[in-house]
Amino acid sequence: MSLNNSFPVATTARELSDLFPVWLCDVWGVVHDGQQVYPLAADALKKHRQAGGCVVFITNAPKPSPVIVPQLRAFGVPEDAYDAVVSSGDVTRDLISRLAGSNVFHLGPEEFTGLRDGLPVNWTNLEDAQAVLCTGLNNDGRDGGKAEVPEDYRPLLLQMRNRDLPFICANPDRVVGVGGILYPCAGALADIYEEIGGRVEMAGKPYAPIYQAALRCASDILKREICRSQVLAIGDGLLTDIEGARSNDVPVHFITGGIHAADHKNPDPQAIAAEFSRKMPGLRVAGVADGLVW
Repeated sequence: MSLNNSFPVATTARELSDLFPVWLCDVWGVVHDGQQVYPLAADALKKHRQAGGCVVFITNAPKPSPVIVPQLRAFGVPEDAYDAVVSSGDVTRDLISRLAGSNVFHLGPEEFTGLRDGLPVNWTNLEDAQAVLCTGLNNDGRDGGKAEVPEDYRPLLLQMRNRDLPFICANPDRVVGVGGILYPCAGALADIYEEIGGRVEMAGKPYAPIYQAALRCASDILKREICRSQVLAIGDGLLTDIEGARSNDVPVHFITGGIHAADHKNPDPQAIAAEFSRKMPGLRVAGVADGLVW
């Protein structure tokens, strides 16, 4: 198998395990669907680790990684399927910490308030804020009640833009799939804020800070320096996982059955790899499959 996008590309994790000892694996859409684990994916991760590999979950969840571990357990993800978790919440806390002493407004649901714990800023209303932390829509429809959509927030975002408030987005994902249904995420609000001329900061996928943190984590686990030629990104999101692999110079195993499943009925791995090569210069496609399987 070649990484210059000549064919064939891998379709199983087994083919990729020896080539890439370090896997930076997306979670939502690859390992579980927001409700329950994908057993074949968990099995592939366990077998990679049994063969001496390292698995670091790299997720755009706007929560600190210690909070994510119990959630993974509740979804049925076995603890021996991964070594560690690095989240967008972790690296977003670093961005907020740089605003020490500032007034910050939190836009998002109550479930993500834990991201704020211990940070050296003052949490205020919007009128007094000097910056905004966005973790998502207040009600995306998952918890009942009238579901909001990103466009509902345009007037509020215009208020923020008129005051030139920096907008720190804790989850770059535009949508997330839960049981096969797509719900909007904070990244969709960030898109509108950028569209109206606002300043957006993000540290999760596809941006460098979360990859740097994940590679440091893998290096600590393996107790050696990690060369990027030994690293494989696994994910289902074009704007996050795939673009993140390209811009951070690591090969990718694209899972077609995640959030873009509707665009890839009966996927042809070779055709998808060729299309990515044309549209995303510099991307190295190591594998393409409907799901992560050994």
